[in-house]
Amino acid sequence: MLSRRLIIVALAVIVLVLIGEILIQIPSREAFSITPVVRTATTSPQTASSSTSINPTPNFTYTTTSTGTTSEAAPEVYLGSNNLGLFFNASDPAFLSVADGGVVLRITTPSERFAKVYVVVNQTLVEMKKQLFWSGFEMWYARVAPVSPLEYYFMLLYNNGSSTRLYNTTDQPIFYFDGRDRFPQVGWVTGSVGYQIFPDRFYNGDPSNDILANSTDELWLNAFSTSKPVFSNWSDPITPLNCCHQYYGGDLKGIILKLGYLKGLGVDVIYLNPIFLSGSVHGYDTYDYMVVDPKYGTQEDLRNLIMKAHELGIRIIFDFVPDHVGIGFWAFQDVYKNGPSSKYWSWFTVYKWPFKLGDGSAYRCWWGIGSLPQLNTSNPEVRDYLYKVALYWMDFGFDGMRVDTPTDLLDAKGFFSQLRVLVKSKYPQAYLVGEIWDLDPTWLKGDLFDSLMNYALGRNILLAFSQGKLTGYQATEALSVFYSSIGVNVAGMGFNVVDSHDTSRVLTDLGGGRLGDKPSYESIQRLKLLTVLQFTMPGMPVIFQGDERGMLGDKNHYDEERYPVQWNELNMDVYNHYIALSTLKHYLKALDTSIIRVLYASDSVVAYSRGYNDEVIVIANNGMADQEVKLPAGTWRVVYPANSNTVVSGSVWVKSLSALILVRD
Repeated sequence: MLSRRLIIVALAVIVLVLIGEILIQIPSREAFSITPVVRTATTSPQTASSSTSINPTPNFTYTTTSTGTTSEAAPEVYLGSNNLGLFFNASDPAFLSVADGGVVLRITTPSERFAKVYVVVNQTLVEMKKQLFWSGFEMWYARVAPVSPLEYYFMLLYNNGSSTRLYNTTDQPIFYFDGRDRFPQVGWVTGSVGYQIFPDRFYNGDPSNDILANSTDELWLNAFSTSKPVFSNWSDPITPLNCCHQYYGGDLKGIILKLGYLKGLGVDVIYLNPIFLSGSVHGYDTYDYMVVDPKYGTQEDLRNLIMKAHELGIRIIFDFVPDHVGIGFWAFQDVYKNGPSSKYWSWFTVYKWPFKLGDGSAYRCWWGIGSLPQLNTSNPEVRDYLYKVALYWMDFGFDGMRVDTPTDLLDAKGFFSQLRVLVKSKYPQAYLVGEIWDLDPTWLKGDLFDSLMNYALGRNILLAFSQGKLTGYQATEALSVFYSSIGVNVAGMGFNVVDSHDTSRVLTDLGGGRLGDKPSYESIQRLKLLTVLQFTMPGMPVIFQGDERGMLGDKNHYDEERYPVQWNELNMDVYNHYIALSTLKHYLKALDTSIIRVLYASDSVVAYSRGYNDEVIVIANNGMADQEVKLPAGTWRVVYPANSNTVVSGSVWVKSLSALILVRD
């Protein structure tokens, strides 16, 4: 009899669950809609509700829009056993992080299932905002300030008015945060503008040191090369050796002379490509980590550069290359000469000895390139040496480091975990960036890097959308996947490049042509569209030297992107555009936060807000037709394009191949 009753009760529960699912309706949307001028969208626009008020529901009581006490017996589910498609992990920065002086909590739910989501924090009811949406999922967030210990759980309101609670476990139902920030933000990054300098091609401030590269160039050592280094005047054409062994004479004094230019551009951070003794133009084949390459100047020149930059409020991070060295590296030279009897034999992996310098089959080397032997970073002696190098240059005055090819090291995560401990224990606000091209959040959990180089954002999403290769829907989904995968604190520390010395220049990628061509009007418009997106993403936009002047360069033609900055050539339209964006980056406080909220997507339009109160809206149109976009309630001021300064309400027109930045008026 008892079992029959249990069966009846179970069947009743199943029926109620099915009825609840049937009653779920798509919630009303108020924020954005679009009226295409020429074509209609191929799929239904997606929007995120901009409502921030709490409406009365029959399932719980409340006192105000910011506090409340729950008293009802809402259905309870637990994190490890819920079948509602809810995802939360308090140990993952993607779900809980400390950013901008507050605790940011996020939870992922199935799309369109819940009308509202709340987090009950220390018995205070806080409404969460829908932040991101993609492929059947939505992510919601709430920020609780100041940072302090929290007890919390989640309450989710279905579209039909019923609700459920999400707890931790049956043994410990309430989630707990002890108030400790285990992954502190590097606070100075979020509101900064970065600038990458490739020293030999930036500016020649001391012609007397130009020829010094000849004595150390790798071509003189490499048994498999018959070429000789080339020494060129600043505007000479490139040769097949442009990548690595054609020298133009840029140096540290040249950078010092251009600090005023960089300050005027709005630059706050310089990322400096390798400047230590090496056998090439690019410097990734280190001969001595502790010596400034004479072709760039002296150690005193470097000290002077850092001092003068700091006086202007400009920080500098150096390029650290711990994976591989050059064939002129002193320890490798000892192995080459002495073989197994060398005390540095275990610093490398040698397959045969004796060998010829440059023979990539004789020893482990980067991507099989014989001029770049790899260090054995599983050797404690090698690790200790590299740690000392990193700390030496941090002590010297650098503000952080960009790490080259970190995934190629032996025991890479073990190496960088210890490096972080050593650097951060002495310099908590040091900025650590890893050159990883893909989206890989495993490097961004608080034990390795503060940011990756974010090619996955800048080129895979922003550039592709600006080229027209991604629709607004696809770009929005990609943005949502990107920002849902990393912590909000990490987003605020983003090192956001759209090109570099390793890619074609973006103006070339956008159809502007190769070095020496005149870019088309359309390519310039696409560049403006792209850089509006770059400058309004959380984190730091990083300009590759010369992009702000309209430079072109094809990576696949002898690395044209590395051609010297031609200081007598300037596209004033492009330059003024960069000035306007850097000004807005510093002026709009919402752009100094770590939060982004996707609002809307259509076939050609992406719209998102910045700031915890949605103070700034960015709308981008990559289509060939103007679009009318409806705005949230209130009045908005158009601050970009710079000459607009118009107040709008209700809707706004976004021209083809353009973007708008609006602020609450």
